[in-house]
Amino acid sequence: MLAPPPLLPRPHPLRRRLVRLYDRLHRRYGPQRWWPARTRFEVVVGAILTQNAAWRNAERAIARLRGADALDLRAVLALTPTRLAALLRPSGTFRLKARRLRAFAAHVSRRHGGRLDRLLALPLGELRAELLGIPGIGPETADAIALYAAGRPIFVVDAYTRRILARHRLVRPDADYALVQAFVMSHLPHDPALFNELHALLVRVGKEYCRPRPRCAVCPLRYDLRGRAPRL
Repeated sequence: MLAPPPLLPRPHPLRRRLVRLYDRLHRRYGPQRWWPARTRFEVVVGAILTQNAAWRNAERAIARLRGADALDLRAVLALTPTRLAALLRPSGTFRLKARRLRAFAAHVSRRHGGRLDRLLALPLGELRAELLGIPGIGPETADAIALYAAGRPIFVVDAYTRRILARHRLVRPDADYALVQAFVMSHLPHDPALFNELHALLVRVGKEYCRPRPRCAVCPLRYDLRGRAPRL
């Protein structure tokens, strides 16, 4: 007699919950097609400008850069600090962001001969470490660049992600960036497309429902609370 096939391990309950959250949001909203940008350098610019700013304000600043024909690395370096800051004004804290964008452009120029593709081709660990070494680039910005500009399998954690996962009791309310990222990445396949869509979908539901004062009664993820009040 043939031996019966080996039993496949059951998926971890937390993985099943994360997959169901993703499926529910994907059915509700469809593909988000993030990051909205025409070039990989524009992704980098957006990742820096959206720091502590609404995306619509970052978009306005990007449009001003495009109108000034300054949406490439060399053009950014050719602008005076005052002119660059003026173009970035709609994004808020524009002088600080001008310094950060110039620091990024100067780093790529100095370290990679002005070739952004060379930086983005580094292995993920090296890429992330190098990005974090650039002034003004923190974990969220570095990971957004790695995921959306370089197509690397790393999950981006933002305030929406932490809020949603904490309210659903998937992570502790005081979990830091690294812990939340490790939680998601330990339970899902390391697929850039999946991490891309999941992050974008969590941002969408966070903006519409999982606000500081949540709208749980009409949220598409209400089922996952299982009758419990969300952890606020």
